[in-house]
Parts: sequence; C-alpha cells; structure tokens
Amino acid sequence: MVDSQYYLPNDIGVSALDCREAFRLLSPREKMYSHYLSRAAWYGGLAVLLQTSPESANIFVLLQKIFRKQPAAELVPVAIAAGLTSEEYQAFLVYAAGLYANMGNYKSFGDTKFVPNLPKDKLKALVFASQAFTEQPSEMEALWDSCSSALFSLEDKQKQLGLGSKGITTYFSGNCGLEDAELAQKFLDSQNLSAYNTRLFKTEKGGKLSYEVRLASAVKSEGETRCGSFSFEDKEFTVKRGDYAQIMEKVSHYLEKAQAHAASENQKKMLEGYRRSFTFGSIDAHKEGSRFWIKDKGPIVESYIGFIESYRDPFGSRGEFEGFVAVVNKAMSERFAKLVSSAEVLLPELPWPRDFEKDTFLKPDFTSLDVLTFAGSGIPAGINIPNYDDIRQSEGFKNVSLGNVLAVAYATQKEKLTFLEEEDKDAYIKWKGPSFEVQVGLHELLGHGSGKLFVQDDQGKFNFDQNTLINPETGEKVTSWYRGNETWDSRFSTIASSYEECRAECVGLYLCLNKLALSIFGHEDQDAEDVVYINWLNMVRAGLLGLEFYTSESSSWRQAHMQARFVILRVLLEAGEGLVRLEEVAGADGRPDARITLDRTKIRTVGKTAIQRFLCKLQVLKATADVAGGRALYDGYSAVTDSGSHNFLRLRDTVLLRKEDRKMFVQANTRVQGEAVELVEYEGSVAGLICSFTERFQEDAEQLENSHILLKAFLWSHVPATQ
Repeated sequence: MVDSQYYLPNDIGVSALDCREAFRLLSPREKMYSHYLSRAAWYGGLAVLLQTSPESANIFVLLQKIFRKQPAAELVPVAIAAGLTSEEYQAFLVYAAGLYANMGNYKSFGDTKFVPNLPKDKLKALVFASQAFTEQPSEMEALWDSCSSALFSLEDKQKQLGLGSKGITTYFSGNCGLEDAELAQKFLDSQNLSAYNTRLFKTEKGGKLSYEVRLASAVKSEGETRCGSFSFEDKEFTVKRGDYAQIMEKVSHYLEKAQAHAASENQKKMLEGYRRSFTFGSIDAHKEGSRFWIKDKGPIVESYIGFIESYRDPFGSRGEFEGFVAVVNKAMSERFAKLVSSAEVLLPELPWPRDFEKDTFLKPDFTSLDVLTFAGSGIPAGINIPNYDDIRQSEGFKNVSLGNVLAVAYATQKEKLTFLEEEDKDAYIKWKGPSFEVQVGLHELLGHGSGKLFVQDDQGKFNFDQNTLINPETGEKVTSWYRGNETWDSRFSTIASSYEECRAECVGLYLCLNKLALSIFGHEDQDAEDVVYINWLNMVRAGLLGLEFYTSESSSWRQAHMQARFVILRVLLEAGEGLVRLEEVAGADGRPDARITLDRTKIRTVGKTAIQRFLCKLQVLKATADVAGGRALYDGYSAVTDSGSHNFLRLRDTVLLRKEDRKMFVQANTRVQGEAVELVEYEGSVAGLICSFTERFQEDAEQLENSHILLKAFLWSHVPATQ
C-alpha cells in the first residue's frame, strides 16, 4: 500500500476557472492581445516540467500522445480490456490531471512526489493497449522505459524536492550540495549575474571541479562578455546560454505577436524587454520590461511572465517560470484602490521605527483579476511583483488579487472542516472568504510592499545614516547591511521565501485589527469583529495544517507559506494566557484528532502584542541583513519536535491522517477563428483538465513532443543524474 500522502485521491476536487464574462467584455484587439500572451505563457510553462524532475517532461509527452489519440471517455473500453477496474482507471485519470495541473510529478504546494494509485503492471498494460502505442510502438515503448521506473519510485530521496541527499532538484545537477550552491551564488554576485534564470551543473575532470551556469535563452551563442569561462576561488565556471532554448524561442515568438495588438507604446516596450530577456537570457532586459510593466497603470488586460518565484529552488535564488493573463474586475478593484489610497495612513501603524520603512511609498496598481491563463506549477490567490529588490525599493511594484481563483479555491464544506470546535464551523464557513480577501489585500500591499532594506552600493553610498540609525532590538547603532549586488534572496537564501511570507502574513494579522482597513472592505461593527476572529482562527488552523508540509526524516519544510503559518502558530501559542489552545483528542471515528481554539477576547491584547513584537524583530533583522540573527529566530520557531508543551511530530501524523488535497483548476483555451478569438471552455473534471491540455498545443503537438524528448536527452546526457 502506498502512503496516501504520495498519491492524489480519486475524489480530489476539480473546478473550472470561470472567465467567460470577463473575456466577453474585451474588445477584438484586447482578445487578440490576450490570446498571444496566453500562447507565450503556456509554452513558457512547459519549462516547469524541466525545472521539476528529470522524468516530468517524458511523463508529460507520454500522456499527451495517449490522450491526443484517445480522449478519456474513449479510453474506458481499452482500460477495461487491459484489466483495469473503474477505480484504477479513475486513479490514472487523476494522476494525469495532477501531472498537468502541477506541471510535473511533484505537488506545486508542498513539493511532495505523487505517483499513480494503481499497480505499475496495470498502467503498463493500458499504455501498451492504447492507440498511440499501436501507431508508434517503438517510440511509445522507449518513452515508457525512460520514465516508468521514476514514475512509481518512492525511494527516500525521491519523495520530495530538495538539494543533495535531501531530495530531487533539476536546478542543480545531482552531485551538487549546499556548498556548491553557496559557491555559485558568490560567483554570480561577483559577475553581477542574477540567479533567477539559471541552473548549475557540476563536473569533475582530472580531479578538478568545474561548474556550468546555464542561462535560459533562445539564443545559444555567447554574444556578450557575461558568457564564457572564468576562474573563481580555484574553480572553473563557464556561463552558457541556451537552456530551454526551443521553449524560449516559442515564448519570444508569441510575445512579438502580442506586441502588434498592444494597447500602448508602454506595453510594446514592456513586451520588448521580456522578449529580449527570453531571447538572450538577460535578467537586465527582464527588469527593463518590468519597469514598463509597473508604469502600465490600470490596463484592461493584465499580465506578467518570466522566471519569477524562487520557492522551489532548494537554495532559494532561482525562479520558476510562470506567466499569467487576466482581465481586470473593475468593481472588485475599487476596494483595493481604496486600500492603496489609505496605505500612507496604515503604514505608520506598523510596529517598527520610521527609519525602517521605505523613504517613499510608491503607490502601486492593486487590482482584482479574473484569470484567463495561469501557466506554471500552481495558481496563487494573490501576487506582489516584481521580485527584484532594487526595483521594489526605489521604483515600485504591483499587487493583484485573483478573484475567480478565490471564488472557488477556498470554498469549504462543513463536513470536511478539520480541527475546529463545532461552534466555530458555521462562522468559519461564512467569514473565511471575506476574511481571506482582507488578509490577501493587506499581505500583498502592506506586507510585501513595506519595509526598507539598508544598502551600501558599489560606490560606497549608503541609503541610511549609519552614524545615527539605532537598532530598536539592541538599542545600539546598526552594524550590518546589504553591500553591492547582495539581495534579500542571495543573503537569506534557503529561508528567504518563507521568512518573507511570514512577515507579510504577520502584517495582515496586525493591520486587520485596524478599523480603517476593515471598513475599506465593507466590514463594520460586529461583522468586522467576526472577520478579525475568523482571520486569526484561520491562521492558527493553517499553522497546524502546515505540519503536512514538514518532512521529519530530513527535518525540512517543503512549502514556504505553510512553514510561515506554523511559525505564527508557535508565536501565538508562546504568548500564553489562553489565547490559543491546541489539544490532542480522539475523533468520532476513534482515530487521533486535534482541536484548536482561539480566545477572541484576547486577540486585541495578548495576540496583538505578540505579533507586534515578533513582526518588529522580523523587519529589523531583514532590513539590517542580519542573516545569523534571522536564521536563529526563524529556525527556532520552525522546529518541529516531540518535546515541550506540544508534541508536534505526533500532531503531524494526525494532520496527515486527516488531510484534504488542494483543488485542481481547469483553464480555458483561446483560438483564432478568422479575424476573431474565441474562448474554448472545459468541464470542471479530471477529464476536462486533461482535454484542455491535449488541445492546448494542437498546432505543433508532434514537433513539441519530439523536441521535448531531444531537449531532455541533451540536458541530462552529460551531467550526473539526480536520481
């Protein structure tokens, strides 16, 4: 029997993202613009397969070939004839849908591997009985042989993503460890190269180590001085272009098509920056595109594309590809615009000295969007981008809340609500949506959008007065800061993502106590108090649920947000005075269970004080680049042990026993019919999700599948495998 955390259940939730009305309201030009941006995003999203695991791309190709020839319904009699039960065939469909939804065979939220919940010989029988196999037996058998072992393998290292012995990663060759990642970061900093669009491969020749840094680009030639060979700390580093070359070529092609339908010169310049970035592997070009994107205020069609979030790089510096295209929901966006207008009133409420806040709050766009396309490993509820510190600190950023995602992702059924008292469940269901909207707004705008980083640039110039600035935690002058090309990610590396999510979550909890913030979202009086209570209750429950994403064997966390929420739970439990109570109980079914309660009368006293103190520490340590202090604080609260007042290791087992898998989303496609663009929608089911992917790349399916195989072979033929 396979442990249930390593397969997706047959009854997993699947929902269609509704964007019909939003798309209908677009002009013909806007529809064409959306279409070509979506094509760029979907093709770029294929890189995620190669960023996830060595086998993901070939599994994808295998599934595409099967389902392009026979849709899910047509495969039913084939499956029965091959000896599969209806449950086993459903398990196969669920696995295929999961592979598509996560763009790989590791969960995008939690980084755990998932395998088909049916015997390997049954799946092989189905593959070999398919029409695709009948038409191309040698190619299909080679595909099966290339990925079938890894597809089912649950060896300890393969159970989760990680670096070295801790897991699987394709951001590094399999012989790389933490010391290699740290050395490579120093090298990249010395060359003023960003890690966002890179991967690292280590080889040994004649006892001497050498490293190859690959930049994602359509162009493979060197072309500029940043490529070439370099000696660094007695090691040889070679910087090369051409990673994901065929994919980047497709992305650049469709971005160029989109430029012809852009609404303004600013949008054209934005897309040109992106296009040059993906063509030549230049993060500087992507930054330039991002600067134009920030200036693109209030567009009807909003989008962003690139190597963005570093959550899944075990070192925390390399970006996973994502691209989204969405339509602004004007009514919902009005609330966020009011929040932006009130930001300069709310920011001084945060619990750190004025000198620790940005010199100027650069008012961003903050819009509610209905997603048309979100290509990548998963779909978030909200986004604050770009992630480039230098741009965020001095030029600005944008916030988006994904309205049609929120509408379906966080709907809760009472019977599936775990770990709460019965009397809390009705209020939780009623107010979770509204409270989460408040939390997302505050988290994205005033969480990620707040806080200064103290920097000394390459010319020796400081952005603060190092002679007078006092650290409020020590009472003494600030003694550390960021220097030259150092960034938040490069300095705090493995904890950077989760630490920053924790800081933003704390800002949301702290500022949701503010009456102005609540009134902006339409909550007054008792309703406002209920929103506060459920927001805080949801956070402490999420902290408990977060234990699902902790790997006890390696003492490591696999999901940045859930680690952050567990840390907050620990802080609020530590506050004492009965604010939060967590106890182990027996469930109605006789199996282990847990109950978590929050005393709503103590949120504004005990709770507020605890978050206030912790949030100030987080910001001060971040601002001053105090890596040692930040790690000590964050790792301490992140520890999952069986000692102390709560046995969190045992509670983890309970959480795993009662976990519910995250929903998967079915997204529409667009296609050009004559001079018009039409929206193609699919049902909210695993079959609908599979169909959406098989129809997504119809025009060049065979070329794409074959190039994936060739690309995969090239990537892994001359470096040590990660298995």
